[in-house]
Amino acid sequence: MYKFMATLDGVLIGLMVVLNGLLASKTGNTQSLVIIHGVGFLGSIVLLIGSRTRLKSIKGLPYYLFTAGALGIFTVLFNNISFLKLGATLTVCLNLLGQLFASMIIDHFGLLGQQINKVNFLKLLGVAIMTLGIIAMILI
Repeated sequence: MYKFMATLDGVLIGLMVVLNGLLASKTGNTQSLVIIHGVGFLGSIVLLIGSRTRLKSIKGLPYYLFTAGALGIFTVLFNNISFLKLGATLTVCLNLLGQLFASMIIDHFGLLGQQINKVNFLKLLGVAIMTLGIIAMILI
């Protein structure tokens, strides 16, 4: 079930990049960021109320955990800018490649409190094959 959800998340990200990019082309990057994150905020409120979840205290949480929201803004902004010049496919492929590199480093060294999950030959081979595919897409 979790592998399906992760795959579905990839489909949603592909759709999101296109819709966000189209919105940015109509309204501009700054206004689209406000619209995208405003709608996301409202959706989060609806989910919170609908799930009847009680809010937990944020007291004592490490400050770096709060940077995720800012990272989300830059993610959307960079996707919007890239989408207009590269198209959806190359934007998502390069985005995925960056995610792979970052997540492999985090897993390999156990950064940010994550369990260590060492990089091995097969993982590197998979990333190399994906990288070659992306290089082919760029050159063709």
